[in-house]
Amino acid sequence: MNVNNFSLHNVYSIYYQFLGYFPEKLHGIISVVLAVLIVFGIYKVLRKQLVYLILLIILLPASGPILKKVWEQILDLLQFLLSKR
Repeated sequence: MNVNNFSLHNVYSIYYQFLGYFPEKLHGIISVVLAVLIVFGIYKVLRKQLVYLILLIILLPASGPILKKVWEQILDLLQFLLSKR
């Protein structure tokens, strides 16, 4: 998979497939719960790995744009999940 062509389209299709198992009334609640779980997971990872993340940004100048792209994709995913409420 080429990183430059990465799209969240595959993630969205898996998400819609997952939502298909639940009644439509619960889709908003499920979206909010998934968004909270993603934020909580990111927090737990950053809390444990914050020193390494800081070193990565300082020592590898190329990691800045990569991490920015990853962060943008995570925010896009969270916005998508929260827009389904």
